[in-house]
Amino acid sequence: MLLWIRYLSFFLGLTLFGLGNAIAVNVKYLGLHPWEVLNVALYQKLGFSIGTWSVVCGLSLVVVSFFMNRDLIRIGTFLNALCIGPIMDFFLWLDILPKATNSWVDYFILLVAIITTGIGGGLYVAAGVGAGPRDGFMLSISERTRLSVSQARILVESMVLIIGFLLGGPVFIVTFLYTFIQSPIFQRSLLFFRPLFHNLENRENKMAV
Repeated sequence: MLLWIRYLSFFLGLTLFGLGNAIAVNVKYLGLHPWEVLNVALYQKLGFSIGTWSVVCGLSLVVVSFFMNRDLIRIGTFLNALCIGPIMDFFLWLDILPKATNSWVDYFILLVAIITTGIGGGLYVAAGVGAGPRDGFMLSISERTRLSVSQARILVESMVLIIGFLLGGPVFIVTFLYTFIQSPIFQRSLLFFRPLFHNLENRENKMAV
């Protein structure tokens, strides 16, 4: 039962994360997260879809992480790489999400997007099925370079942002605020959901005895 709950929570977290990304894309002129800046830039330059490039980038990082530290790769890592992009594309295809108004309302829309992805990220990580390919890649960089995880994140996302910017991706003020807003929400979400899974696991272990 606990395994099913973990996977259901994991996919719910991925869905929320993909939904949040889709909402943010609709107001992308305010700026996006560095990885989404790159995905949008590749979409604008080469076609396909934003979600497709999310999958391509995610799987590429899985391959790199496999050679750097394969212990960080689990089934959830592949599911994350394969699912978030199509989920985002699906919500964009539905065309039901709020559009840019070129007013202060767009900042509220983007805030909702950041909160949604933060909660979704905390939920799918807390489920314990596996971290995302980008998180695994940054952990691998941290272990290889002896940088802290936060330093490795700043280094990697700065490089991704520069590449996305040079390719013409949507970079603006919110791009530089993303980490300061999304990371605390993610952390609180993780701290809220993780004890719930621990309690369920302890309860199931007691019932098994």
